[in-house]
Amino acid sequence: MKNVTITLPEDVARRLRVKAAEDDRSVSRWIAELLERMRCREDEYELVMRRALSIEPRRIKWPDGRKPTREQL
Repeated sequence: MKNVTITLPEDVARRLRVKAAEDDRSVSRWIAELLERMRCREDEYELVMRRALSIEPRRIKWPDGRKPTREQL
């Protein structure tokens, strides 16, 4: 573990202490878990994005080989 010091406005620090206490955690643990969740979401997003971008586009086969007109759409 690595210790990090942050500076917060008093009202933000007060609210953070309340949220941590409501979850029965220390402020340090509450922030660590928040950052870990954020990292996991970013990792999941990147994985899904890579998967989506790796899918080959498919051509649409139009009936009779003709695209519908704007009015038909």
